[in-house]
Amino acid sequence: MNRIYKIFLVFAIFVFTQINTYAQCAMCRASVENNVANGDTSIGAGLNAGILYLFVMPYLMAMVIGFFWYRASKKRKEKLSFR
Repeated sequence: MNRIYKIFLVFAIFVFTQINTYAQCAMCRASVENNVANGDTSIGAGLNAGILYLFVMPYLMAMVIGFFWYRASKKRKEKLSFR
């Protein structure tokens, strides 16, 4: 139980202590700069959020798969130890 609490605490620290990042490819940046020059400033924030969303999803999927794999192996170990 103590180990699970520590893992959850580390995960929570990583999730809640993030800094704002602005990641854009060259074409996205050029598109945003062109829109800002024309007076439209709302597209930049949405574009950054979309890029960060796409960046996080593979890691989140790997964590979910790892969690279920860990839980299944733990159950398997418990079954074998009762024999």
